Amino acid sequence: MKRKFFQFPFKELRSFLLLWSSQTVSELGTAMTNYALIIWAYGQVGTASSITILTICSFLPTIFLRFLAGALVDRWSKKGILLISDLIAACGTGTILLLYSCASLQVWHLYLINSLLSLMNAFQSPAAFVATSLVVPKEHYTRTGGLQSFSSSAISILAPALGSCLLAFGGMTVVLLCDLLSFFFAFFVLLCCVRIPEPHRETVEKKEPFLKNLLEGVRYLRSHTAILHLTLFFTLVNFFAKLGNDGMISPFVLSRTGNDQQILGMVQSSVALGLLAGSLLVMTMKPVKNRIRLIFLSCAILFAGNIVQSLTLLPAVWCAVSFLSYGTAAVMNANLMTVIREQVPERVQGRVFSARDPLQNCAIPLGLFFGGILTDHVFEPFMKSSSPLQSTLSRAFGSGNGAGIALLFFLVGVLGFLLSLSRLRKSVYRELR
Repeated sequence: MKRKFFQFPFKELRSFLLLWSSQTVSELGTAMTNYALIIWAYGQVGTASSITILTICSFLPTIFLRFLAGALVDRWSKKGILLISDLIAACGTGTILLLYSCASLQVWHLYLINSLLSLMNAFQSPAAFVATSLVVPKEHYTRTGGLQSFSSSAISILAPALGSCLLAFGGMTVVLLCDLLSFFFAFFVLLCCVRIPEPHRETVEKKEPFLKNLLEGVRYLRSHTAILHLTLFFTLVNFFAKLGNDGMISPFVLSRTGNDQQILGMVQSSVALGLLAGSLLVMTMKPVKNRIRLIFLSCAILFAGNIVQSLTLLPAVWCAVSFLSYGTAAVMNANLMTVIREQVPERVQGRVFSARDPLQNCAIPLGLFFGGILTDHVFEPFMKSSSPLQSTLSRAFGSGNGAGIALLFFLVGVLGFLLSLSRLRKSVYRELR
């Protein structure tokens, strides 16, 4: 049993491991630079809006261009797209380094460069998704999904710590140089050591008008009801999650603890550690027979975490629930990606990914927006008012700061929990099992 547990198919996953490890190094360098630039920008302007605009510049161009990029990704070389994306990202970092060295760097420069990099990410993300499908045998989709989730979690933990150390050691210049080195390392490994085959494309598809080809991802979702329903389900999940602890955990913890940042740090660390633990579990566990059932049950557990956190004032419980919830999320996401990879033909994965992703992700800013509005103008004022209903609810949620967010968490948790369980009996998903 021990021999089987530790057995890992290195030979079968050689190309993936080279691609994954080199891109992880590059992403770590990028994350350290982003962390350092946020600190620098806030020091220059001193406003939260300057940081918000940086995030918007990194996010919105990708959404707007992703639909077009998916069609082009399926037509173009995946390796070529990844190489060009890495090269342009390196040019962006090099430009920042040059401007900083000449004492000419301004915050608006970062807005422009972030927007450019976001445009390239619209091509890079679907290309990386399809490339992984092309170099990984189907029986290892879940395991490699766990590895990708593991590296993402590790980067979220390491980037602030390493970025802070490098800033203290050599300042912004050292951070940017390390980022450039990581780009060149990833570029060299991808160029010289990784072979990414191209999926077979039918002659009819090659001659298709570009506009018709562009809409192939939408047509695929419309004609494959199970994938469409799964996409719409996770659009709702993303919306509810941002209304709940995935989007509102910081104001929840700070308001309930009198602005105690140490407790917030503990909860956020528990989130990252949970993602790491869940990723490790995915890498070692046997593939489940009914992935779609596991996905919906995992989602129900995530929303149950909202309910538990809303009913307690104990930071230890918040941390434990965050660890378990996000560990479950890592397992859920890896199996979700496996379902998509197995069901969608490789030749159209770029277009389907690019049609599905904006639909799911558009709910994220909406959830954050309405979460803030509902908290500040509905739930928090209500839980500080005097009424028979408020008096009854205060027995469970209290009546001070954060009680309104706790009530919102509870309602989101109940709705999400019931929604997730209701999917288990839907026959439309049977073909995905």
